[in-house]
Amino acid sequence: MLSYNPLWKLLIDKGMNKVQLRDLIGISPATLSRMSKNENVNMEVLNKICDKLDCKIEQVIEYTKEN
Repeated sequence: MLSYNPLWKLLIDKGMNKVQLRDLIGISPATLSRMSKNENVNMEVLNKICDKLDCKIEQVIEYTKEN
């Protein structure tokens, strides 16, 4: 299962909230909602996040094996 928990922690570290992230990378509220529910998003979105936040993909998503 993929989780965006690393991203939410990164935002806290940077003093940002989800709406600021949405505005910074230019995604729709629906895309942000999907991320909040740990649902799939387009790789282009992940690329924009890494570019704008100057981070690695491991700082955005993590994989955990489902039982």
